[in-house]
Amino acid sequence: MSKRRGRLVVVSAPSGAGKTTLVRGLIERDDRFVFSVSYTTRPMRPNERPGVDYHFVDKAEFLRLRDQQAFLEYAEVFDNYYATGREAVAKELKDGRNVIVEIDWQGAQQVRQQMPKCCSIFIVPPSIAALRERLTRRQTDTQDIIERRLRDSLSDLSHWTEFDYIVVNDHLDKALDELAGIASGVMRRNRVGTDRVDRIMQAILSTN
Repeated sequence: MSKRRGRLVVVSAPSGAGKTTLVRGLIERDDRFVFSVSYTTRPMRPNERPGVDYHFVDKAEFLRLRDQQAFLEYAEVFDNYYATGREAVAKELKDGRNVIVEIDWQGAQQVRQQMPKCCSIFIVPPSIAALRERLTRRQTDTQDIIERRLRDSLSDLSHWTEFDYIVVNDHLDKALDELAGIASGVMRRNRVGTDRVDRIMQAILSTN
C-alpha cells in the first residue's frame, strides 16, 4: 500500500493579524502538521534560532539559491527577502506529513500557481481598530513604522478574495479551532457567502 501524501496548507495574513501565534498553536496541538522553515535575509532577532525559526542567509546566498530554482516561492517584504525551500516541502509531503507554509499573499500566489491543489487560508483581524492595537502592543517599532505596517496591512487585506478560506482572529481559541478544522480537511465551509466575513472585510477596507 502506498503512503498517503501529505497536505500542503498555505497560511497568509497581514502584519498584526496573529498568524504566527495561530500557526504555532496548530502545530503544538496536532502532530500531523509540520512547519516549513523559511529562508530570510533579515537579521536574526535575540529570541530566534537558526534552522528553527528561519534559515538566515545573506542576500548573495539568497539570490544564488533563487537562481538555482531552490525556492517554491519568494518575496521581498519590508526590505528583506523571504522564501520557502522547494526540496524540504516536497520531502515532507512525500513522507505523508501535512506542511504548513506561513507566507505573505505574494508568496501564496506563487505557491498556488505551482501547486494548485494546496489549501490556502487567510487570517484577518476583526476590525481596523484591533489591527492598530495589535501593531502598537508589540512595543518594538516606532510610530512611523507602525503606520507603515498598517498601510501595508490594509494593502495586503485587499487580496482576501484570492484565498480558499478566511479565518477571523477575534477570539484566539475559536480562531485556532477554525484553522485546525480547515487545515485538516474537516471543515469545508468556504468564505464565499459567509455574511460575517464579507461585512468585516468591507468595514476594514472602507477605511483604506
